[in-house]
Amino acid sequence: MPQLAILLCTLVWGATFPATKAVLDQIPPFSFLFVRFLLGTVLAVGIALAVGRRLSLERSTLRISAVATVYLFLGYALQTVGLRYTTASNSAFITALYVVFVPLFLKRFGGRTWVSAGLAVVGLWFLVEPAVSVNLGDLLTLGCAAAFAAHISCMESYTKRGDPVSFFLWQLVFVTIAMLPAMLIESPASESFAATRVLVVTLVITGVLATGAFAVQIWAQQLLPAHKVALIFSLEPAFAACLAWYFLNEHLDASGWLGSGLIMTAVVLGAMTGGVAVVREPVESSPAA
Repeated sequence: MPQLAILLCTLVWGATFPATKAVLDQIPPFSFLFVRFLLGTVLAVGIALAVGRRLSLERSTLRISAVATVYLFLGYALQTVGLRYTTASNSAFITALYVVFVPLFLKRFGGRTWVSAGLAVVGLWFLVEPAVSVNLGDLLTLGCAAAFAAHISCMESYTKRGDPVSFFLWQLVFVTIAMLPAMLIESPASESFAATRVLVVTLVITGVLATGAFAVQIWAQQLLPAHKVALIFSLEPAFAACLAWYFLNEHLDASGWLGSGLIMTAVVLGAMTGGVAVVREPVESSPAA
C-alpha cells in the first residue's frame, strides 16, 4: 500500500510538467506561480490550523525558512520560465538531475556518485544537443536543478532544527510573498486569470493534488526505507514524458531517448548513493514543476 501511494504521488508530480507547460500559453510564469503558491499556502496553513498546529514565531525558524526560500524561489522561477522555451519532457529529465547534484553539493563523493554524475553529463549532452543549438529553456532548467539541489542540501540540516512543520509552512508563506512583486513586474492582463479549463485543471494538479501528495508522502515514508522512496521518485520524469507525449504531442528523437535514458540511469544511481535526503521540495504542496 505505501509503495502504491508513493507511486501515485510521483505520477501527480510528473503531471505538473505538461500541465504547467500548457497553462503558460495563457498566463505569464510568475503570475501562475503566485496563484499556484497562494492556493497551496492557503490549503496547507488552513489544514495545519484546523488540526491545531501553530506556526512557530521563533527567530531561528524564520531565519532558516527565509534562507531555504531563496533556493526554492530560484528553483521554481527558473523551472517555470524555462518551460516557456523547452519541452515538458526535457524540463522533467533535467530537473531530475538534482538527485545527482545533492551528493556533490554535500561533498559525499564515492564511486557511484562520480559514475552517476558522468552519466548525467553525457545524457544531458544527448538530450539538449548543445552542438546543434543552445536552448535557453534547457539552460534555465539546469539552473533550477542546481537550486533545488541546494535547497534539499540545506533542508537536511534545517529540518533537524526546531519545528519542521513551521519550517515547511513558513517557506510556503515566504515564497508566495516573493512571487507577488515578480507578478506585478510582469503586469499580466486581466484575461490571463480567466478561469479557463486549462488554468483550473493545472491549479487542481499543482495546488491541490500535489498538496495531498506531499501529505501522503509524509505518511508513506514512515513505513518505507528512504532508498526505496527515492527509487520510486526516479520515475517522475518518465511519467512526465509519457503525459507530455499523450496530452501535448511531444516526441523525443533518437538522441533525446538516449540522453533521457542515461539521465534516468544517473538518477537511479544517485538515489542509491544515500546522498539524497528523500524530501520533496516543500512547494510540492503547491515540485513539482
